[in-house]
Amino acid sequence: MGKIAIASDHAGREVKDDLIEFLKGLGYEVIDMGVNSDSSVDYPDYGSPVAEKVSGGKIERAVLLCGTGIGMSILANKYKGVRAALVSDVYSARMAKEHNDANILVIGGRVVGKGLARELVKEWLEAKFIGGRHQRRLDKIKDIEEKRK
Repeated sequence: MGKIAIASDHAGREVKDDLIEFLKGLGYEVIDMGVNSDSSVDYPDYGSPVAEKVSGGKIERAVLLCGTGIGMSILANKYKGVRAALVSDVYSARMAKEHNDANILVIGGRVVGKGLARELVKEWLEAKFIGGRHQRRLDKIKDIEEKRK
């Protein structure tokens, strides 16, 4: 099935740990990049290494979690080539891949429960980027990234 990295801050740890077992059950090799306790931490310390791996092409897909998912989403999208999508419903999880070719799925651990988080991840992983007019839009985003170096 391939590799998938995952990380969270303290607020997303419980859902992250559940997703690790879920992903392993689906046959994925999971790279757990922390956090592994409920002690308060700063989400950039855990989200940045994951976004760097995706940006650098070392890993194709990742999941990030924090309390709302907003912080991790903002952080991850600072990295060139990262298309991080914050989702809390199944339709958005599918569209994140089909229309935006999201390579990082972001979930709010205090917003979404374990069961829904599993559904979101499964939907995103099973979806395929459909290209066409959506590729044209991603190319425009890539051009903006290149111009802002």
